[in-house]
Amino acid sequence: MVTVKATDKNLEYLTLDDAHVNPVLSRSARIVVERAQGSYVYDMNGDSYLDFAQGIAVNNIGHCHPAVVEAVQKQVAQLMHTSVVTHNKPYIELAKKLAEISPGKLDSVFLANSGAEAVEGAVKLARYVTGRPVIVNFRGSFHGRTIFTTALTTSKLVYREKYEPLPGSIFTMPFPYTYRSPFRGNEDACVKECLHQIDMMFKQLVHPDQVAAFLIEPVQGEGGYIPAPISFMKELRKIADKHGILLIIDEVQSGFGRTGKMFAIEHYGVEPDIMLMAKGIAGGMPLSAFIARKEITSKWLPGRHGSTFGGNPVSCAAAMATIDVIQSEKLIERAAKKGKEMQDALRAAVGQNPQVGDIRGIGMMIAVEFNEKDGSPSHDTAEEVAKKCFEHKMIVLTCGSHGHCIRLIPPLNVSDEDAKKGIDILEKAIKEVCK
Repeated sequence: MVTVKATDKNLEYLTLDDAHVNPVLSRSARIVVERAQGSYVYDMNGDSYLDFAQGIAVNNIGHCHPAVVEAVQKQVAQLMHTSVVTHNKPYIELAKKLAEISPGKLDSVFLANSGAEAVEGAVKLARYVTGRPVIVNFRGSFHGRTIFTTALTTSKLVYREKYEPLPGSIFTMPFPYTYRSPFRGNEDACVKECLHQIDMMFKQLVHPDQVAAFLIEPVQGEGGYIPAPISFMKELRKIADKHGILLIIDEVQSGFGRTGKMFAIEHYGVEPDIMLMAKGIAGGMPLSAFIARKEITSKWLPGRHGSTFGGNPVSCAAAMATIDVIQSEKLIERAAKKGKEMQDALRAAVGQNPQVGDIRGIGMMIAVEFNEKDGSPSHDTAEEVAKKCFEHKMIVLTCGSHGHCIRLIPPLNVSDEDAKKGIDILEKAIKEVCK
């Protein structure tokens, strides 16, 4: 955690926070943000910080985009809440829009409030329509913090420890993280081994006709910003089809243009049976969704799932405005182009540093992975680099199983100047820490 000076104007509220906010709620930067705009947040001193965290990939079009602000203000004055008592126009319009922008034949939408709720709902759907109990997830995954999604989350022990017994009928398979595998530099061998482990699971642990769904992030988020190899995702789709298993794709962090496609799974030529989305969907308002084919959801009888606040009209209006901005300002194409430029700049600046193990990314979902001298993951280096970035007035987050990666999550509409500024600050921080 990075801290502020004792004379800071934030101190009064930080003291109140310490006294009254449950300490389980961890924050990465110890400042009180009073306002935000675009790529920057401003604390109570008026100091500006270049924000390359963006609420953990929520503000994909930057903070307080004028189009989202206008849509929210208009909707608040018209209709704020109906729950499931009645239908409402914003919910229906957003469902139609999500069906239009989702890959393949996904066309039946359920709206909720958070990524974890979307995961829970998708798993309930998969179990209900297949009549099967088992969910297969992948090592390094993050799917939420409810008690069931905690059981599905394996990115760090801190998310799971002391919550046992966790829900069962979950089998965890290795994710093809080539850099930290015994097959570094040989992606094909890594993929082959991971597929072999799935085959052995079916031979030794659980019969495939008991598996309702595979649940996977095409690009792991908390696990380290690790894109799955294309060959692995294609083979997983084949295995699912062979055994009547549903493929659930978790796009909570990777969706809405972040990777240079509207959804990351579009890079793979693989169609999900169910797809999850949240974070970047509504420009900062709480909203999530899962979408499937109507032929699947038509088997899920009314009342078997629901949500009091899910699909709130104000959040739906914000989502419609957010999607319009992404499309009209061509931010998907910008994420692909500018993301590659940022990765290339990082490789040129610090790629030869012996403590920088890997620089990877897809679009504007970028990670720098740090090593100790013996090649093991370096949590301390990543933490120190994040602190140095904060000292230079930029906010970044760590990720990875050891907290050994820095992830960059700029807004997709970050200016060329601020993109360069962010890379320059990170380069300076890395060189200061990794001397």
